[in-house]
Amino acid sequence: MFLDGKRVLVTGGTGSLGRALVRRLLDGASGRPEFVAVFSRDEAKQQDMRLDYLRRIAATDDIVYRHSHDKLRFQIGDIRDYASVVRALRDADVVIHAAALKQVPVCEYFPAEAVHTNVLGAQNLVRAVREQQAKVQVVVGVSTDKACKPINVMGMTKALMERILVEANASVSGTRFVAVRYGNVIGSRGSVIPLFLQQIASGGPVTVTLREMTRFFISMDRAVDTVFAALLTARPGETIVPKLPSARVLDVAAALMDGREVPIVFTGIRPGEKVHEILVSQEESYRTAERDGYYVISPMLPELAPGAVENRIPSQEYSSACGTLDLSAVRELILTQAARSSTKGDVG
Repeated sequence: MFLDGKRVLVTGGTGSLGRALVRRLLDGASGRPEFVAVFSRDEAKQQDMRLDYLRRIAATDDIVYRHSHDKLRFQIGDIRDYASVVRALRDADVVIHAAALKQVPVCEYFPAEAVHTNVLGAQNLVRAVREQQAKVQVVVGVSTDKACKPINVMGMTKALMERILVEANASVSGTRFVAVRYGNVIGSRGSVIPLFLQQIASGGPVTVTLREMTRFFISMDRAVDTVFAALLTARPGETIVPKLPSARVLDVAAALMDGREVPIVFTGIRPGEKVHEILVSQEESYRTAERDGYYVISPMLPELAPGAVENRIPSQEYSSACGTLDLSAVRELILTQAARSSTKGDVG
């Protein structure tokens, strides 16, 4: 299998997605890597993660395969710092790049910080592979629906991250650079669902921006599936996009209330927010095809483009405003993810 014997690096590996990726990498379903290295700048989160895995391996083998404590490594470093990125890449065959500043309002108030992490961090990664002639076979960058027709700093910086990785295929030989793009991960740190649950538990009010606001939602399992799909199948410069349900944020709040009487306050749109998100723009649809249950966006650069796109999707935007779930479907989506998370342990 693809990951057999591979040395895997996960940047931002102590985040919600990073932890879920590490768990999947260690379960052996796609092959057994030589090791998985977690690269992040938060020593406390790394120590918590290290101790968590030591306790799990002593208790059960159904979470991660045997002796995974020998396979899991931790490296303190910052994606902003070129030297630490070089050190991290020295022994890597596969890189999953999940390090990012991802909170929309925070990025609006600290745009230069978002550029340093989301843009220059990606450039450091590409530069290190190029200049150090690293033996990296594939790099998967984790992006967001906010990168599509971006209006906020977070989306703009993630859009640039995508373009940096796409261009790298034209300037770096021997490494395949690809990306994934999806919506809100249910239950991840900083997402709306944990906030709503906290507000409901305290009796409210639940704060909703606009009555009509919609978002794409994806379970943590599907987010990880999408990364693995890109890792295994994406061609150089492609962006893999899952087919996701969308829902009104108001319905998400109502589903979490589960019939309880909790006041709702509409606060208005926050800095940098869209009313509706887009996963594939109309302009991108002309170079987007369906493959293996995903939308696949071909690179814009003609040197990397495959020519005519087969199985091209209709020339329209893939917007969260189209075909939103009803309340019962929203409730099922959220409760299903909550049940799966509880059986696997906390990933955030």
